[in-house]
Amino acid sequence: MTDAYAKVTGKVDYANAPDPKSLIQKERESAKFDVDQMNYFLEGSKERALEVRKFIHQMETDPILAASPHDYDATKAEHRENTLKKINRLTRYIEVETFDSFERRMSIISLMDPQFHTRIGVHFGLFVGCVRGNGTPDQLGYWILKKESAYVKNLYGCFGMTELAHGSNVAGLETTATFDEENDQFIINTPHLGATKWWIGGAAHSATHCSVYARLIVKGKDYGVKTFVVPLRDSEHNLMPGVAIGDIGAKMGRDGIDNGWIQFSHVRIPRYFMLQKYCKVSEDGEVTEPPLNQLSYGALLTGRVVMVKDAFRWSSRFVTIALRYAVGRKQFKAALAKESDGESQLLDYPLHQRRLIPLLAMAYAFSNGANVLQEQADRSNDQLDEAVQNEDKAQLDAGVEAMKSLFIASGSLKSTATWLTLSTIDQCRQACGGHGYSSYAGFGKGFNDFAVQCTWEGDNNILGMSVGKQLIKKYASITKDGEKASGILEFLNNYKKVLGKEPVLQAADLKSPRKILQAIEVTLIRASARASDIVDQKGGDTDFIGADLVVLSKLLAHYFLYRAFLDKIDSIKDQKELFDVLDLLAQLYGASIVLEGFSGTFLTYSVASTEAIAHNSTDHIAELCAKIRPHVIPLTDSFMLSDMLINSAIGNYDGDIYKNYFKIVNTNNPPQITKPPYAPALQGMLNRASLEERQRFEYDDETLDILAGNA
Repeated sequence: MTDAYAKVTGKVDYANAPDPKSLIQKERESAKFDVDQMNYFLEGSKERALEVRKFIHQMETDPILAASPHDYDATKAEHRENTLKKINRLTRYIEVETFDSFERRMSIISLMDPQFHTRIGVHFGLFVGCVRGNGTPDQLGYWILKKESAYVKNLYGCFGMTELAHGSNVAGLETTATFDEENDQFIINTPHLGATKWWIGGAAHSATHCSVYARLIVKGKDYGVKTFVVPLRDSEHNLMPGVAIGDIGAKMGRDGIDNGWIQFSHVRIPRYFMLQKYCKVSEDGEVTEPPLNQLSYGALLTGRVVMVKDAFRWSSRFVTIALRYAVGRKQFKAALAKESDGESQLLDYPLHQRRLIPLLAMAYAFSNGANVLQEQADRSNDQLDEAVQNEDKAQLDAGVEAMKSLFIASGSLKSTATWLTLSTIDQCRQACGGHGYSSYAGFGKGFNDFAVQCTWEGDNNILGMSVGKQLIKKYASITKDGEKASGILEFLNNYKKVLGKEPVLQAADLKSPRKILQAIEVTLIRASARASDIVDQKGGDTDFIGADLVVLSKLLAHYFLYRAFLDKIDSIKDQKELFDVLDLLAQLYGASIVLEGFSGTFLTYSVASTEAIAHNSTDHIAELCAKIRPHVIPLTDSFMLSDMLINSAIGNYDGDIYKNYFKIVNTNNPPQITKPPYAPALQGMLNRASLEERQRFEYDDETLDILAGNA
């Protein structure tokens, strides 16, 4: 017997197989910084980081909540059933922890199972958020606490904003809420097909109540869109009179959500079912309007904050998969590799570094930007609540100004961060070659599940244009009316110092992130000045510069993210090992995602010299990638994502790519089942009788002779 046959043990031998596990472990062992400390940086503090780890541990050991590779093979019906089981299980956690802790738990759930997160998140973030943002203290106490919706008991809420013919144009919604003085009621009505509430998560099967966005009509006057709590189903879960609901069917992703449509036919609700924190309607039909109509859209702000945090979580997950694969996978031989070296690791190719490492830098930039946005939103909401409670006009005005700034910041960040994250998922998928196309790698479901974030509130371009309009509107008020900007647009006050065509960024400045931040600021001012001039020339036609407005919105988002990132890095200067690596990531984020991504814009407004842009693209980015290359495994480990959260056959912590992949494939598709359910059809095709037999030999020569009388 030969040596080859002597090794046969009844299954494939792994002895001489590729060993990606050792490649990844070797790089992990050579870490130059403490991954725990880096994780504290990413999460915002040690306390938050440890809390996140606790959430992850609890959910991955919970047999109902934990994600698994089986999710990739589930049908739509199975997804919906499993999602409801998870929601039922999650309600037990809600009962034993604070609302703040539960809100942070939801951030992990979004990464672990986005359809689960959205289905319950619509109830908490949108329905409860709408009541919190627009309801009086009494209304909040009734709907959220007395009715126990805070614990998903007695009622289950959905969010009735978007309509079949209107998405992002909230002010144009057409469902009506007409006040009937005689009966002290509102009549909720769907006037035509286009006003059908559409894409309403939870409506098809789950929701008992809906926070409905409808036009307030009092004494024949239209006061614009306000919010109302409308019961949909009774205690036996049957539809209320005048309410029609259906399932909108299959979607691109997130099959576990029961999205539905709703139509109202003259549905009556009591006057106090209108949420009246800011806009009030008295018994005799007197209307008190809010100080800012957008205050009614507070739940949207909550959703935007969540989506920016999602951008961090999701980018970190898929960048981790792609980088672990790129370190463990060997393919071909690098140009300068020795013959004895064998095949080269993917991440040792400069092109692969330029594809993936800037995305890692961007994920790091997302982290603190998301934290800062959350903190600002919390402060602003608390300020408004206190102002309303104390009837403090000055405080309310200050809160309204802060909210305006937040709507601009969150709009630019939501649209930009979701676009970039969706692109990141696809780029990471492609960087993993054919194996990235497998469902079990996680990219396919991840892409489909995340894609909806780019169209929540409608097309991101519309949201970007809206932000751009606000930017040039504020610029005009500063330059023409002498107003002052605050919040995210405060930098516009410096316009006199930077207008012109003098470059502020030279090639020597590329290693200075603060200098790049200044360049973004100058670009925003100069681009706003030009956009404002064009709008004036076009008689106020902002649509003419729609593309420019979207660019302004994107740059504003990067300005917010970069400044937050740099401020956080400056706060840990005494931790040199962390600081040195983070400084490289900050340089790369600025050089690749911002400067290279918007090189045409920086050149158009003469903000960066041509030499700076040329050096950046030809040398600087490649040099930064090479410097960060040895740190990528510790940097991805610092996200502290468990294998359950990663949920990828090729992205596990142990790096045993091929063994893990092979195991999952055979677990989900048992090789013992050798025949498919449609085997009879396959066999019937292959074993079909000859054409002559199937024609009963009626066309052969013998038959023809008989019929011709020649037999």
